[in-house]
Amino acid sequence: MKSTLKFLKRVKSTIFHSIAFYPVLISAGFFFLAITLLFVENLEIINTLKKEVPYLLVQDNETARTILSTLFGGILSLTVFSFTMVMVVLNQASSNFSPRLLPGLISNKKHQIILGFYIGTILYAIIVLMSLGAYGSSTNAVGFSVMVSAVLGAFCIGLFVYFIHSISQAIQIHNIIDKIYASSTKLLKKEKVEQEEKDFENQNTSYQYWKTIPSNKTGYYRSFDISLLQNSLKNKENTIEIIPYADQHIWKGDPVLGIKEPISEEELTSLHICLYILSNRHEDDSGVGGMIKLTEVAVKALSPGINDPGTAINAISKLGQLVHQALKIQPKTIVGIADCEISIIHNKISASELMRIVIEPIRVYAKADSTVSYELLSALIFVRNSKDIYPGYVEAVQNEIMALNNDLKKYISNNQDLKRILELLEA
Repeated sequence: MKSTLKFLKRVKSTIFHSIAFYPVLISAGFFFLAITLLFVENLEIINTLKKEVPYLLVQDNETARTILSTLFGGILSLTVFSFTMVMVVLNQASSNFSPRLLPGLISNKKHQIILGFYIGTILYAIIVLMSLGAYGSSTNAVGFSVMVSAVLGAFCIGLFVYFIHSISQAIQIHNIIDKIYASSTKLLKKEKVEQEEKDFENQNTSYQYWKTIPSNKTGYYRSFDISLLQNSLKNKENTIEIIPYADQHIWKGDPVLGIKEPISEEELTSLHICLYILSNRHEDDSGVGGMIKLTEVAVKALSPGINDPGTAINAISKLGQLVHQALKIQPKTIVGIADCEISIIHNKISASELMRIVIEPIRVYAKADSTVSYELLSALIFVRNSKDIYPGYVEAVQNEIMALNNDLKKYISNNQDLKRILELLEA
């Protein structure tokens, strides 16, 4: 039963994040709108409206057919042109920035809604055209519906203008970086607030575990769904520690859960259902995932084919702020379940691991670039000197600063450039 519920949750998430979700929803609305308008076409209030404003309604069926056919062809061409342009833009983003940015650009809800209005208007025009054949040569049989279709056509033209503006803004790299930064900041702040609410400092997390459960698959650990726990587990006093941090890659057989007190074999097996281990690190949003995207943008910008240090510096400035926020979060968080005896311990990414996956790739690529290295060193010093970060993380940040210092002395040959950068450390 729990495995079925987990499957349904995954299907729900897939549907809601699909590019087709909003277009299908909006198109269904237009379908019912067309059917409804055709039914009310002969109501007394509509007939009165036709007599009061005849100049707004089409009186001839041939004219109505021409309008609807033109509308159908025009909106169809507009749809093809608009989303051919999207594919070109996505290809450019993949080549110049990072392929990992594509899901965020594709899932833009504004563009999905515009696509939905295009398809819905086409569907509306088809249904009204079909009704013309059903009514035969009856005069003014669908005059009100045709008037609505003309309004929808004009609205689609307005949406097209907005779409051109929106897609031109969405592809600009500083807007992409700002969007990733805003999303990651929101998620990291949420983690920090949740940890503060749990009064973490007054809780003990030093346990001798009865058993450690290995992972039954290879992938990226994403989350642990407490709602899928068996009721028998919830009602026992016990502690479960989730060993990997969110977005950590684990191999099949790696330890993934630690159990403090003995549990039955059935309960032990059911714990695997609660784990979400995905094949793609960027399938869902997370604070760490956002930082990795910014790292990839910076590294791509530093590649010889792109050679865009300005974009790298912009990404590093945002990355420094995100690392600062991430290191405010303590290593572990205890989550209790209301009216239950069980507690769940979540591990957070350590400072040394964060330096390895987020800072080290940029350090390796930027070690011979004095301007980018200056910005990277400045960001690390800002994080190290902050009074807000967890005290146990300072050493890891200092080690990364010394590693960057050693690389700079080895790879920057201009003494003046090197001196200017190292003055940051002396200050």
